[in-house]
Amino acid sequence: MGYAPHFRSSFFAMSAGFRSGPRQRCRPVPLARELNVDGTRQTDYFSTASIGKVNIMKRSLAAIAIFFLGVFPVLISACANSSQDASGAKDGRERAVPVTAATVIRKEMPIEIKTFGNVQAKSSVQIKAEVDGALAKVHFRKGQNIRRGDLLFSIDPRSYQAALAQAQANLLRDRALLEHALLTAKRARELIQRGYIARSDFDKAQSEADALSATIKADEAAIAHAKLQVERCSIRSPINGKAGDLLVSEGALIKAKDMTMVVINQLRPIEVFFSIPQADLPAVRSEMSQRKLKVKAYLPKDNRPPEEGELFFIDNAIDKSTGSVQLAGTFDNERDLLWPGQYVLVTLVLAVQKDALVVPSIAVQNGQEGRFVFVVKPDRTVEVRPVTTRMAAGGETVIEKGLQAGDQVVTDGHLGLVPGTRIEIKNPASDKADGAIPQGRS
Repeated sequence: MGYAPHFRSSFFAMSAGFRSGPRQRCRPVPLARELNVDGTRQTDYFSTASIGKVNIMKRSLAAIAIFFLGVFPVLISACANSSQDASGAKDGRERAVPVTAATVIRKEMPIEIKTFGNVQAKSSVQIKAEVDGALAKVHFRKGQNIRRGDLLFSIDPRSYQAALAQAQANLLRDRALLEHALLTAKRARELIQRGYIARSDFDKAQSEADALSATIKADEAAIAHAKLQVERCSIRSPINGKAGDLLVSEGALIKAKDMTMVVINQLRPIEVFFSIPQADLPAVRSEMSQRKLKVKAYLPKDNRPPEEGELFFIDNAIDKSTGSVQLAGTFDNERDLLWPGQYVLVTLVLAVQKDALVVPSIAVQNGQEGRFVFVVKPDRTVEVRPVTTRMAAGGETVIEKGLQAGDQVVTDGHLGLVPGTRIEIKNPASDKADGAIPQGRS
């Protein structure tokens, strides 16, 4: 080849220049000494420093060659791609953004308000004793269903029975004394008419009779109280419900109105309290004035059908801290699905709108100027369309203004979209097949 001698001569010239050039500042260190034929000494001045510099030079040339061989193709490829992108932008073939879309349809739509609620017993009673005494017997089991009037506890009544007997005996005694006093007063009246006794004697006899009459009334009141105390030794349920935990045991000394013995909660019917935004209050009041509104209560992660009831209460004030108003529904709760203290999902059914314009709720976005959707244009670009919504239910939203049936709206892939962005719909087949609205994320 013609270039080999040139390359070799250039390399050796570079090596010689490198060894003898001005950058060589150190004197060579002799490696070995040998004797000439005539006995004189000769010295080899080829040093370790010189060897190191030659090796460094060889390595540098190899690195430079590798660098250019690796970098040049990358730079060329990048320039080519940049040129292609630029040419593509000039031709209007910018990369399409992948999205999913749904078709706006008309359907029968229930107008509902979904929120969370708290279950509360319609009545909750803490059973306490009204008399002091030893607990003689417990007549139920904890957790048992209780009916109004059922006997729950018996307190030892003997001391109260004795008090009743004493009151009855006092009444008998005082009645006998009254009869004698009345007879004495009658005789005194006859004697004073004949002038046999003084007027003061008659007045004294009459006063004794009147005092005994009052004593008898007190005795009768004492008897009534004693009977009541005896009755209070038998503690009965004032409501229908379910008994909670038993908080006392037989033989314990009970003090009146001091200790809760058991709590009974009324479960049938039962109530669920929940709150709605104040913006929804006019619609609720309007619908409630026309008919009874249904309320459904769901248990989270429970596949059983919901418990259905009726709205019966709307609070008379708005909570300033939350901007909401409290409502309540009553439920028969025949299945005992609802329990006091539970948190449930609540659906308040306002009405059923026929021929409603519906889109997936995920398609509706919130902006500084209100709600909007991205509408797909025939040229596969998007435009921003302001919309007015009414209600949302089951992942779908009713549109009052801004859309028409048949419009396509973006349901996923909103990030990065601006008016005029070219898109690629990932689900055109499913939309054309049945026109169904895919369920969005709730």
